[in-house]
Amino acid sequence: MDILVFLIFLGATFAAGATGAMFPPGHWYERLEKPPWTPPNWMFPVAWTSLYLLMSFAGARVAGVDGSGFAMAFWAAQIALNTLWTPVFFGLRRLKQAVPIMALLWVAVAGCMVTHWQIDTLAGLAFVPYLAWVTVAGALNISVAARNPNVEPVALQDQP
Repeated sequence: MDILVFLIFLGATFAAGATGAMFPPGHWYERLEKPPWTPPNWMFPVAWTSLYLLMSFAGARVAGVDGSGFAMAFWAAQIALNTLWTPVFFGLRRLKQAVPIMALLWVAVAGCMVTHWQIDTLAGLAFVPYLAWVTVAGALNISVAARNPNVEPVALQDQP
């Protein structure tokens, strides 16, 4: 594995993660009704940091391998969807509209796991915790949206 390639993937994952700083949960999220199995707040940055390291590791292991086109396409799709979900859920407060994004993210992560595994077993295994976390996050998104049907979304500003 080339360290420079790993650092490029790491930069991409942390750029995606920057949406968390741009659109923090805030007080409105704290006031939402959530299921009792909601992970504690401290777990989210720990989990995402670990997952970003694993995603970067996996991507770097297969990026230069012949026949890695599908794996890289799935990798790009999952990081794009990962980046999109936070502004929709936390920024716009569109809880229900975030569900299909999360569903597509789950499919992209599952695709990453399979296609990376076909090329490099360790790279495929690196996506297992991510798929587990996205499964929990998806269930949490659905539960929060169902428990809070009257959340007012943030109005989109008219562009001049």
